[in-house]
Amino acid sequence: MDSTTIIIIIAVVVVIALALLFLVRGRKQHVSFDAAPPLRPVERATQPAVAAAPASTAGEGHGLTTEIADAVEDVIDQFVGINSHPSMEPVQGPGDTLTQLKGLGPKAASRLNELGVTRFDQIASWNETDVTAIDAQMGAFKGRIARDRWVEQARLLAKGDIVGFEAEFGKLGS
Repeated sequence: MDSTTIIIIIAVVVVIALALLFLVRGRKQHVSFDAAPPLRPVERATQPAVAAAPASTAGEGHGLTTEIADAVEDVIDQFVGINSHPSMEPVQGPGDTLTQLKGLGPKAASRLNELGVTRFDQIASWNETDVTAIDAQMGAFKGRIARDRWVEQARLLAKGDIVGFEAEFGKLGS
């Protein structure tokens, strides 16, 4: 086989995988995460986005559908070169006052806490993929991470560089 044929085969596989992903995701029912405690970011990377169906419904295809969706998502991640599961360091020590970041109020801080983000060093370690993944889960605060430069602010505060922070972003908040 020549390289053109291989590229066409890969493209067809990716298109089919994407179609299956959208089809399966379209059939998923809304799952409330209020009943379960929030997962820490490291746990979230190893857990499926939707809990597996009970064994009694497995014959109906529900558990299989989730497994297929997860497998297809992993294949797509490998081919496209992205990771839909943000890779953050485990939480160590007490949380920081995230509202010290400019543009991050109590409600946004609460949402970040629900996602397992409690410290400046976690935010400071985010790469572009992490920002995209977290931003998609921020609801009404979507777009604020980049617009208000939370990662840059967090990097300065994680290092304890108050002077640098205030020179770049203004007086440190509460």
